[in-house]
Amino acid sequence: MIAEYDDWDASEMAHRVALGDVSADELFDEALERVARRNPALNAAVLIQEGAARRAIAAGLPEGPLKGVPFLLKDLGCEAVDFPSHNGSRLLANTVYPRDSAIFDRIRATGAVIFGRTTSPEGGIGPTTEAAVYGGPTRNPWSTEHTPGGSSGGSGAAVAAGIVPAAHGSDGGGSVRIPASCCGLFGLKATRARLPDGPYAGEGWAGMAIDGFLTRSVRDSAVLLNTCAGADPGAPYWAPPLMEGFCAAIARPPRRLKIALCETTLTGEPIHADCRDAVLGAAQLLESLGHSVEPARPAADTKAMMRAWTTIVACGTALSVRKAIIARGRPLGNGEVEDVTRSALDHAATLSGADYLDAVGRIHTYGREMAAFFTDWDVLLTATLAEPPAELGRFAHSGKDYVDYRMGPGMVFDYSPFCAAFNASGQPAASLPLAVTDDGLPIGIHLAARFGADEELVALAAEIETAQPWSARRPPML
Repeated sequence: MIAEYDDWDASEMAHRVALGDVSADELFDEALERVARRNPALNAAVLIQEGAARRAIAAGLPEGPLKGVPFLLKDLGCEAVDFPSHNGSRLLANTVYPRDSAIFDRIRATGAVIFGRTTSPEGGIGPTTEAAVYGGPTRNPWSTEHTPGGSSGGSGAAVAAGIVPAAHGSDGGGSVRIPASCCGLFGLKATRARLPDGPYAGEGWAGMAIDGFLTRSVRDSAVLLNTCAGADPGAPYWAPPLMEGFCAAIARPPRRLKIALCETTLTGEPIHADCRDAVLGAAQLLESLGHSVEPARPAADTKAMMRAWTTIVACGTALSVRKAIIARGRPLGNGEVEDVTRSALDHAATLSGADYLDAVGRIHTYGREMAAFFTDWDVLLTATLAEPPAELGRFAHSGKDYVDYRMGPGMVFDYSPFCAAFNASGQPAASLPLAVTDDGLPIGIHLAARFGADEELVALAAEIETAQPWSARRPPML
């Protein structure tokens, strides 16, 4: 065993490899041993490709900033020749790819040792990870009766459990930030089109979905974003250019910022007392750092955005299922997709092309409404979730209607009323692990910034991490 493995973030691991203190093979052996020892209790790491990783090490890893660091890919997107995928679905199980995606190429260029995938819910729908294709739910290392979040829940669980120090994720409605909140990690959704989507997609969910990372430290996210940023050739969108890059941005504190404090949901409903207390605690910390914090809430029509989001994702789900059916040449069979997906297909069948374009227009309007709010504010401070991590089963896909699953009382948008707002607006947003409940469950704090202001947001996150470090806080299983 490598005794320091749990104490090193990915950047420190790479530094130790560069010094010769430890080798890529030794780190990979440690990661595999942890998969064997810790993963059975979590069901987070899947489709392990030890041979592909050994070949990559033997061939010589790229001279990137994470050379030699064990790394896992979310089992949804990030297409790669050497890494088949279930995509969270029995319908798509064992999908193979003819070429690597742009985001995979850039992750590989960091020098990381990629060796498998992490669980995701079918279609990336929902704030939990309980897909039938993996034989059971993915569990939270902080409490195995609770969800690690979704849809990048397997990545959140694997990083929180110390299997890897960082992992790939993606975020179309909070799917990086929700697991970050549930698992006590840092997770950032970058500005729309900051990272590449091609060549398998031109955009995800009308531009709302983007790749990302689950990390223990802000600097690890900065390193990964630095290496992976930039549109791929032919991309339909381009993010505003970076000024100096993420690593340079975190080398010094940001300017003093004007921060809007929202201790309710974006529509004014109360949130769980522990989450509200965490938001108010974060506000006090930011004020102590010299930032200006005042109560304010966007006037944007968040409920209309949520309805539009639900329409767009139903159509995207129907498209992915239709492509799979066409590719294999036979109709959908019983039990091949889960109940929420089947219901999403039924809902999509009631929608016209005009309905879809109207929903996209509503999303664009919401982006303009949020941009107007951020003319007066640099950052919006909220909780990441309206409650602490949910118990397993609450958001499972079985026996549920798709629209009610998203919009019904006590369901997804009541539980996660903040994250999707910034997928719709395209703005950068991050979850920081600043609090825990009395019974030890993580609570994330959510910070969102102006469109294109990723570097300033990451610099603020790094300043907060320095002022209130979270690295020593570990799940009980560690």
